[in-house]
Amino acid sequence: MHQSRLGRQEFGQNFLVDTRVIDHIVGLVAERPGPIVEWGTGNGAITLGLDRLGRRLEGIEIDPRRVQELKRKVGPHVCISEGDILRHAPPAGAVLVSNIPFHLTTPILRHLLRSRRWSDAVLVTQWEVARKRAGVGGATQLTAQWWPWYEFALDQRIPSTAFRPRPSIDAGLLLIHRRSEPLLPEQKQRSYQAWVARVFSSRGRGIVEILRRNGVPRRIAADLVRRERNRPVALARDLLAEDWATAYRSAQGS
Repeated sequence: MHQSRLGRQEFGQNFLVDTRVIDHIVGLVAERPGPIVEWGTGNGAITLGLDRLGRRLEGIEIDPRRVQELKRKVGPHVCISEGDILRHAPPAGAVLVSNIPFHLTTPILRHLLRSRRWSDAVLVTQWEVARKRAGVGGATQLTAQWWPWYEFALDQRIPSTAFRPRPSIDAGLLLIHRRSEPLLPEQKQRSYQAWVARVFSSRGRGIVEILRRNGVPRRIAADLVRRERNRPVALARDLLAEDWATAYRSAQGS
């Protein structure tokens, strides 16, 4: 499924109209160095705010009419192109910004995380997606699979009233940062992600038993559970990024 399903309101895009939220997003981008890329410029509400930063900005939009309209409004340092964001590769060190169409959140996030060169992302997603990706209330399998290479944080909740047309649910502002020092080497990514999937699908009486069934020595598994933290560790979702990396290394015997 490609961005031909993304560009217009009738295909599920809700445009930000709350200037306070837009200004906050622009402020977050201003704090992060590097060229800026916006996936899905839409009506240009965020784009025009980013334009004022005076940095190199590339916008990708599926709707050719909106592309032409926006080109007339931005400065010479801004390039707005018609294209498919699911085929776009952000340049090295880029700060990626996107108000993600809710119904395509998962493929867009997967494409983003598989793109190797960008440094930071400021994303508007469904509220529950933002919470889960940031590990609030417990990490999902997708978060755990990418944690050794990325840091996820929940910035704020965005009410549905901030959009037009108004969606049925609130949104969240999700921040992603590529770790300068990954917890695991990149060449271990495929092996690690398959191992995490096995852990999440395994059954057992508690996380210690589940980890043991997936190659983690009992002593290390028990130590992960005993570590001081804000909530008890009973399930895979309760493990933190460093826990996953430690458990995987021990399961591999390294």
